[in-house]
Amino acid sequence: MTATPATRALDKAGISYDLHEYEYEGGHQIGEHAAKAIGADHNRVFKTLMLEVDSKPACVVIPVAANVKLKRAASALGGKSAQMMEPAKAERLTGFRVGGISPFGQKRRVPVCFDTSAFQYERVVINGGQRGVMVELSPHAAAEFLTATAADVTGL
Repeated sequence: MTATPATRALDKAGISYDLHEYEYEGGHQIGEHAAKAIGADHNRVFKTLMLEVDSKPACVVIPVAANVKLKRAASALGGKSAQMMEPAKAERLTGFRVGGISPFGQKRRVPVCFDTSAFQYERVVINGGQRGVMVELSPHAAAEFLTATAADVTGL
């Protein structure tokens, strides 16, 4: 079993999860590939995106097939505007590589927002802090642990 800062944070918090490892392939549709590789319904697989909301770092967790609506995300995170964070900056801030960014165990805690669609499932799959590592857990436990807000940030 691969231990990452994300899985260590979950372990320390006593949050139950299942670990799924797969052969990572870069490129587009990383989340869709991960869902297929681990045999999960892609609707239950969520990606972690790093944003800058009013120039401050933040994180959204949304379905892999969705696109974030930046205005909605900014509003949900208490700001006026949002933009995607540059990949190199996201890597420095989180301590994770793009394709392996997790909302759990980041170097610095930032505000997090889960898309409301996560809560229609008993368990969701989210990046486990390394390329090729996913964790499956309760979206409620995940959001509570991260003190995350919940909002419709995709418009799905």
